[in-house]
Amino acid sequence: MVDFKRFTPLLCFIVLLLGGLNTAYADDVTQKGKASYYSDRFQGATTASGETFNQQALTAAHPSLPFGTKVLVTRPDTGQAVEVIINDRGPYVQGRIIDLSKRAARQLDMLKRGVAPVLVTQLN
Repeated sequence: MVDFKRFTPLLCFIVLLLGGLNTAYADDVTQKGKASYYSDRFQGATTASGETFNQQALTAAHPSLPFGTKVLVTRPDTGQAVEVIINDRGPYVQGRIIDLSKRAARQLDMLKRGVAPVLVTQLN
């Protein structure tokens, strides 16, 4: 007969480990909301990550994703998409989920509009 009391700690560890692996891969949810882009007055400012902001870089601000995270920003109304790297915090306006550099906003054809509906998908 097997003494399960002896193996209980090991079994608990394995269950916790496998459960943690499952959630690590299930967390690539796409966020839906509105995107805006930085005003030119922020050119050269220091971002929350410590980098100097550059309107011509493919970067963005997100409220919670780690700095250095690459995301795909897609406009569902046009199908246009751009990959950006998170290097700042924000936006701080209700309903907006990402602030883009001007270069990224241009690739999404949203410069005249200023704000556009987007899907944000984490790539790494």
